Amino acid sequence: MEMREIEVFRAVMQAGSTSKAAALLNVSQPAVSQSIRKLETVSELRLFERVRGRLVPTQEALSLMVEVDRCFAGFESIKHRIRSLKSFGLGRLAIASYPALGGGFMPRAIAEFGLDERRIAMSFQILSSREVHQNVSSGQLDFGLMADELSVTGLEHSPFMSVPGVIVMNARHPLARKTVMEPEDLGSYPFIALNPEDASRRRLALALEQHQQVLRPIIETPNSSSVCELALHGVGIGMAHPIVALDFIARGLVLKPMSIDVRFTGLLVFRPGIPLSENAKELLKIMRIQMDAEIRQLQQVLAGQRAA
Repeated sequence: MEMREIEVFRAVMQAGSTSKAAALLNVSQPAVSQSIRKLETVSELRLFERVRGRLVPTQEALSLMVEVDRCFAGFESIKHRIRSLKSFGLGRLAIASYPALGGGFMPRAIAEFGLDERRIAMSFQILSSREVHQNVSSGQLDFGLMADELSVTGLEHSPFMSVPGVIVMNARHPLARKTVMEPEDLGSYPFIALNPEDASRRRLALALEQHQQVLRPIIETPNSSSVCELALHGVGIGMAHPIVALDFIARGLVLKPMSIDVRFTGLLVFRPGIPLSENAKELLKIMRIQMDAEIRQLQQVLAGQRAA
């Protein structure tokens, strides 16, 4: 059994036919058919049924494809690392963040880090927490930031931040005159809700249930940035990640603390057993300093609104 035969098998499974697989691999259709027959002979498995001129994968083929995909994921990780080393040598960082910290916080931390002075290149991506997990697991990232809505099984991880959510609204909203949001306030007005799978949304719903209150979602949206944008335009009130909400204050968004503690939690994730470079360690140090500074800024903003 040769790697080329596995590659042809994978192409047929992905393309759905020998002709499309041949075009994908830039070989002839008979060559593809011959490789598939050879793989079946060597493996002593029936991988495809021939139905009206089409190849229909058997259960054995579907099961084999799971392992083949895992093999090629590792292979793609190797190719990615080779390209990175060729282009940038060891002076390169590849990181990603979930949207809550990726839109404003991470660019500020990266600017403080100072790429030009360090003479390194960086890949920075804003991905979903699931994609961050997948890309760290496959070795395409040095480390990542993700929310706590997914299991981190298979990865090393450590807490990065855990802060109470804030209620955001337009300055003309009736609740803008209050200093602290009570559970009954949240259940009394149209609510801009994070998507149901969001861990903070679930925590909020549970906390309100304990006070016999239920949200009245008027719209659901996947991230705090869109919650803030919608609230700023008067769609309703919503609970947002406070670090995200800070970036909207200059545009007139009002932030209010809650009497109930509903947290937004971020995790750092790493590949187990892979030591971080000195550049990665230094960036992490700067990220923690930056987060402490922004939490202090948030506390000052909320204290100022109470005084007002």
